[in-house]
This record gives sequence, structure tokens and C-alpha cells, in this order.
Amino acid sequence: MVPQSFIQELLNRIDITDVVGRYVPLRKAGGNFSACCPFHNEKTPSFVVSPTKQFYHCFGCGKHGNAINFLIEHTGMSFIDAVENLAASAGLQIPSQQVVTYSRVFESHFSLTKKEGEQDKAEESVQQMVESMKTAAQYYRSQLKNAEQAIAYLKKRGITGEIAVRFGVGYAPANRQNLASVFSEYPLKQSENVLVKVGLVIRGNDGKHYDRFRNRIMFPILDQKGRVIGFGGRVLDAGEPKYLNSPETPLFIKGRELYNLFAASKAIRKAGRALVVEGYMDVVMLAQHDIDYAVATLGTATTPFHIQKLLRQTDKIIFCFDGDSAGRKAAWRALENSLSQLRDGKEISFLFLPENEDPDSYVRKHGKESFEALVDQALPLSKFFYGELSGRVNLQTSEGRAGLVQHARPLLAQISGAPVLALMLIKQLAQLTSINQNELEGLLQIKRKDLFSRPNLKRPQPVTPYRKLIQLILHDPVYVGKLEKSMLTGDDEENDEKTLLIELMDFFNALSPQDLEEATLLSIKAYFCDNPCYELLETIEKEISMWGEGVDIDAEFTGILLRLREMRRKQRMAVLHSKPLNLLTSEEKRELQQLYVS
Repeated sequence: MVPQSFIQELLNRIDITDVVGRYVPLRKAGGNFSACCPFHNEKTPSFVVSPTKQFYHCFGCGKHGNAINFLIEHTGMSFIDAVENLAASAGLQIPSQQVVTYSRVFESHFSLTKKEGEQDKAEESVQQMVESMKTAAQYYRSQLKNAEQAIAYLKKRGITGEIAVRFGVGYAPANRQNLASVFSEYPLKQSENVLVKVGLVIRGNDGKHYDRFRNRIMFPILDQKGRVIGFGGRVLDAGEPKYLNSPETPLFIKGRELYNLFAASKAIRKAGRALVVEGYMDVVMLAQHDIDYAVATLGTATTPFHIQKLLRQTDKIIFCFDGDSAGRKAAWRALENSLSQLRDGKEISFLFLPENEDPDSYVRKHGKESFEALVDQALPLSKFFYGELSGRVNLQTSEGRAGLVQHARPLLAQISGAPVLALMLIKQLAQLTSINQNELEGLLQIKRKDLFSRPNLKRPQPVTPYRKLIQLILHDPVYVGKLEKSMLTGDDEENDEKTLLIELMDFFNALSPQDLEEATLLSIKAYFCDNPCYELLETIEKEISMWGEGVDIDAEFTGILLRLREMRRKQRMAVLHSKPLNLLTSEEKRELQQLYVS
């Protein structure tokens, strides 16, 4: 007996096309996918999978359901096995039957039984957060109407009133507690208030709460259900950061979301391609020039989740970056994260704009036709791949050609889902290095039969709170002083990320204030050079170097602490649930009751 709230969360986290695609070869058919039905014999495809509605349906035999139903019907799994299978792929831990049964006894014992028709607490909490974000978005839109400075800024940037309405653009006034006019629970009495959880409000050093977004043009960020889950705010004056995003919250994980994907999905399917740009204004201005298939990352580097989402919508992705070194660095990061998601028949290209131009400025100066002409000439992944790697070595020397093989080897190994493309890239490498292709395949330890076997594709994994905290304290060690070590101890969970985080905290806490201020990544790496976690430290260092501009470190830190506290709350509940009710002490019963309502 799995809680309905968990089932809903699970179905929200996975994509049915991925699940069905493991067993059935799907072909794109408009906005859906089709195949010959796996439940009955047919020659003409009548089996349809809908990525927007997240169900499958066969018009021949009538089979219909969600991802869980599919696993049960197609593989013969039990309900619990199907849920566990999907939960594992989504990185979720399924509550056991004992937990659920116990929780009902507990609720009855403490008179916590829900009223008839009342939603599960977890669902209710999510609904409260969604409603809060919706209310805030409406408030920001209403404030834009009378904000002369904000309207003047939008006009200066060439944004029309029509396009501002279409994107729900708003304005957050400069006062510290603007949202108090629409939320009765403001001013706040507790730090775990829903407005804090969704990142609308933060707690200052003086202990008082105030709005996160002030004197900013507001861009609402929607999920694929069309719900507001976060905001991006563009400052009007010369303040920093220029762009401020919502922190990561239970609703909003930056590495999974793309700005404008909900609205652009139809245009992406119609155009047969998706354009990925770097900023909100780029997306808005392109849409104003009838280029509606653009989306943007949210202050973070492109992730495998982004690639995965877009490849469900289209067979062609074009990344658009500035032509400077920072743009090429971001483009290379996007390429690296694309490799594990590549499929034969899918195309990923890279467009580098002229110097000092971005999509916003270019399309305003030159118009739609000129911009789309550049898009049509985007550099294919294969050319960018070897163009970039060849620039790192001297191909005129044997040592340089050997270096090219070494650079390419780990990247080629990631292309497990596109055997034909992998083979073509190996062939190109053989030509560039003047090595016989068969010999090269031996050096790379790649066999052709392995390339063309059914790939065991890895799903991208979300960044854990531990890893994110490591990134933040390496970026600025001052946050070590704001992190409570007690939050990382007291449970049975052990992994390299948690171990490294604790050891980094011990390292920084042992430093004097002056040494802490002068600590560099180089000195930290020198200290950890013999540590078993050194390789992980180096990997995380590279991740930090790919951060986008305008990252709000305070917001990131606050959001991660909230996620960590919630994770620990659930862990502690699971520990208490594992004990028989009659063996719980009075203190443990009171603790569990508090954990339920917190």
C-alpha cells in the first residue's frame, strides 16, 4: 500500500516515453509517439504514447494507462515491483507497506485522521506552494501596469505590451515586504513558511523576513504542466546580480527546467527544431520576431536532463552561444552533457553569434530571416567536437595525434545510444590521426558489435544536496560557518559526496580567519591530493567552472538547506516508522507527531 501522494510524485518525475521506449521502438508522430501495439499482433501501428498527457493508448485492443500500468501489463511485474522499478530510475525511495500501515495507526492514535476528502499532507503542501507562486505572479503582473520605470525599461529593450502579456512579465517593487499586501501570513513567524519554501521570501541577518525580488522585471518560469514554479528577475538599475533566479525548491530544480518550454512545445514540434539560448530576454525578443521555438537555461549550464527533455519534443537541437571564449566553453559543456543522450537520427548543432552580439540584439538589428539563416548554418556536433579537440593539440606531430586520441576516448565512450554516429566519429578520428580504423578501435577498446548492441542507457542523475553544498563552499568558504555539521550526521547514509563535504568542513573550520580568506582551490586540492575523494573534488571543481553568470549564492545556499532539512525529516520519520508503535517512547511519539505537521 503505497501512499497516493508518492505515486503522483513518481509519475510527475518520470516520462512515459522513456519507460515505454525501453521495450517498444517508438516513432515520432506529430506531438505523440506511435508503434505497433506490444499487447496484440498488428502490422499497422495503432499504439500511441502521449508525452504531454503521460499515457499510452491502443486504438486496436483498447489497452490504456500510465507508466505503472505499462510495466504491469507488459512485463508481468506486480504493482509494488513496477513502482520500485520506476522509483529507482527516478532516484526516489518508496515508502514500505509497514511505513504506510504504521502511519495510519499513528494518525488514529493521535487523532490525526484526515477529514473525508482532505488531500494527503504532501499533496496539500505542494498545492499550497503552487498557489503561492500563482498569486505572486498575478501580483507582479498587476504592479507592472503602474511602474513607469519598468515600462520605460521594457520599451527601451524593444518589448511590446502584447509580448509582455504573453510571457506574463511583471514587476517587483523596491520595498522590502511588497508581498505582504497579498499574503495574510506575512510577516512571517517561522522560517519554514510556504513563502520561504518556494523562495519568494528570505530571512535577513536581523532575523526579519523580506521579499527576495525587489525592483526587478519579473519573468515567471513554468513547468510542463503550465504551473508557475519559479521566477527570474532582471534588475532595473546597475545592481548585482543582474539576473536573480528563484533558488532550488521542492517545486523548482534548475537543472531540470527550461524557460519557455511549456509555451514553445507546439512551435518546436511544428518547426522540427528547438533553439537553446542563454537568457530570458533572448527568448522573449525572438518570440516577438515570430521565432517561437526558443528556450533558455536558468542560470546554469546545460544538463543531461535538459537534453533529454528537448529530444522528447524534437529530433534537432541548436545551441546558440556568444562567440567569445565563455560562449565556446559553455557550448563545450553542452556537448559533453549531450553525448550520453544522443540517438541516431537526432541532430545537435552549435551556433556562435558574431562578436558582441546575442540573440536579442542580433534579431532586433537584422530581423527574423537573417537570424534563421544563421541557425540553418549551425555547426554540427561532429564538426564542433573535432574542431575543439584538434585545437588543443598539434596534429602535425605524432605526440599531438596521440593526444587527440586520448582526449576523444572518454567522450566517445559516452555515446552508447547512437552507434552509427559513434562509428562515424571513430572513422573521422582515424582520418585525423592517420591510424588504421581497426587498430584505432582496438586502442579505444571499442568493438563494433558492442556499438550495435542494445544500449544500456544511463539516466542523468540530479545533483544531490551534498554535492551542491560542496560546490558552494568551494566557491566561497565563508558558507562553512553557516552550515551545521549536525545536519550531516546521525543517519546511516554514507557516500563519497557526504564524506567529502564533512572533510571539507573540518578542513575549513581548522583554518584561521585569515587563512580561510586566502584559501584557494589550488591549496585545497593540494591538501586533499592523497585523499580517496580527490577525484570527486576535481570533478566538482570542473562543475563550478561551468556555472553561468549571475548565480545568487545566498539563494542557492538557502534553497539547498531547505532541501536537506526536508530530506532529513523524511529519514527520521522512516527510522521512527520502522519501530513497532508500542516500543516508541513518549518523546519519540511526540517527535513523530511534530515531524508530521512540520
